[in-house]
Amino acid sequence: MRRSVVRLAVPMMLFALLGPAIPGVAQAAPPTGSIADTIDWGPCAPEDEAPERVVCGELEVPVDWSRPGGSTITLALAKLPASEPSRRIGPLLINPGGPGGSGVDFAYGAGEAFSDTITDRFDVIGFDPRGQARSNVINCDLDAVLEQSNWQYPHSAADYAKLRAANRELARTCRDLSGPLVKYVDTASVVRDMDAIRAALGERKISYYGVSYGTMIGQQYAELFPDRIRAMALDSNMDHSQNIRDYQKWETLAMEGSFLQFTAWCDRTPECALHEQGALAYFDALYARAEAGELIVDGVQIVPEFVVSLVFMYMYEPAGWFYLAEDLIYFGNGGGSEARKRGEPTPYGYLPVMCSDFRFDVGSYQNVRRLEKEQNRLAPHTRLSPIAWTDLTSCQNWPYPVTNPPHRLHASPKLPPILLANSRYDVATPYQWGRSLANQLPSATFLTYDGVGHGTYWLSDCARAAIDTYLIERRTPPKNTHCPAVFPESPVTLKSGPVNPLTPGLRAGTAG
Repeated sequence: MRRSVVRLAVPMMLFALLGPAIPGVAQAAPPTGSIADTIDWGPCAPEDEAPERVVCGELEVPVDWSRPGGSTITLALAKLPASEPSRRIGPLLINPGGPGGSGVDFAYGAGEAFSDTITDRFDVIGFDPRGQARSNVINCDLDAVLEQSNWQYPHSAADYAKLRAANRELARTCRDLSGPLVKYVDTASVVRDMDAIRAALGERKISYYGVSYGTMIGQQYAELFPDRIRAMALDSNMDHSQNIRDYQKWETLAMEGSFLQFTAWCDRTPECALHEQGALAYFDALYARAEAGELIVDGVQIVPEFVVSLVFMYMYEPAGWFYLAEDLIYFGNGGGSEARKRGEPTPYGYLPVMCSDFRFDVGSYQNVRRLEKEQNRLAPHTRLSPIAWTDLTSCQNWPYPVTNPPHRLHASPKLPPILLANSRYDVATPYQWGRSLANQLPSATFLTYDGVGHGTYWLSDCARAAIDTYLIERRTPPKNTHCPAVFPESPVTLKSGPVNPLTPGLRAGTAG
């Protein structure tokens, strides 16, 4: 991974185009007509082995947008130029989620991830958000990361005290290894970076496709820069207005609901390895063994939270459910484990973003325990959402302020029609979040995929066609449009069409 570098002085031309960055206020667009593209596009890093036609570039932006003349960081960008230049619409900026997903890698794979109709007509441009991948990646000490992971599910006041101490120590290592940027990676800062990219491209307006955490970037761009959007498709939406209880509630119900879709599918699918035994009963028994301290895999005691986390990862993409059934049997039979390397810097940009964007502090252990019991009642099988719970616990005692606090979007009448899409059963970004967001954006049309998974564009031909049509023609589907669910039919079934770039782990694209 690249070393973090801080340079001086934002280019004055760029600052003149953007104006001073005042929180909550959209800045004026550049004058009619556009300047030339000021990004110096050229060959990508040799070690990246970028696909043919993809070019790369860089852009300097302020570390702190309230001090645009201060220290800067370098954003990494990649572009797949439109394959039909004579029919080019303009730039389509993309983000694969995270926080932590690489927009550069997303652009590298754009030829496989998107339909030809998109790559024919758009320059597809991805950028690594500040603190991620090639854009001054935030590194933290791996020992500190692993120590924190030991306490993310506290079972006593003593455990909670250790969690708080581990969180504070982890943040210290991030600051020591990565510098002051760790305090300036909130989504509002990323949004201003994206508008700096727009200005550097010489475009009055941009099109945007964001998935998962990438939808928060799009939402806040729409809030701050409503008149700079040509088209915006937001897929698998987060909702920045969520309070602590609702954040946990909807994520927990999404985990339970997605899992029950898996067990029902397994019951009606003879090829599922747990078809005869019953997937729900098998999982409940496995969880009970882990809870009793009796689930031993290759000599290692497996805690119940790990069993739920295993299931969680497979809920991103139902095509892998055959392997989930096999993995559960493998655990039940006591097979394999992997050793992990310790004591070295590791990229860990996810947590500094989440702790900057949400108010997760709950105070005492008693409050944590009360919240945990509420989730357990909501989800009698899976108990709670691993991603939501560790978001909450990992931000306790975080030393830096919430610089981009949660709020309902302030939608401008200048916003063009926007397309939102969510799966009915999405383990990472619950359906209710998408519905809530639609209520905050009067210009939005909401598309429902009635199946399971994360990233409707790669789960449903119907959803992909609707998103493609909207991005090209700016024509939204009829209100209340639903796309039918798609379930895997056999272990050898291969999906046709664009390849899903999302990886399980964190929100869409951050296996780191």
